[in-house]
Amino acid sequence: MIPFSESPEGLIFKVHVVPRASRSEIVGEHNGALRVRIAAAPVDGAANDAVIRTLAKAFKVSPSEIQILAGHTSRLKQVRITGARPEALAALIQVQHELR
Repeated sequence: MIPFSESPEGLIFKVHVVPRASRSEIVGEHNGALRVRIAAAPVDGAANDAVIRTLAKAFKVSPSEIQILAGHTSRLKQVRITGARPEALAALIQVQHELR
């Protein structure tokens, strides 16, 4: 399980980003973070935008409900998703684990 914290503003956890992938997708857990492959290159914030869009689709929330709190220029980021529940994160990891 990925370590997370809950605040009144939402669910906070770490994301490990792999830029320049063949497609944007969530691929499971990596060293205590949600591993997200992104097709975009890490140039001019394109990868961060792609991370937000990919997470929004996976958690079924609006992109405006996702905020990168730390790691804007790093592969390891801390994100907050407003309105997300820990059960959604656990279910997402479980589905990725079953697909392997």
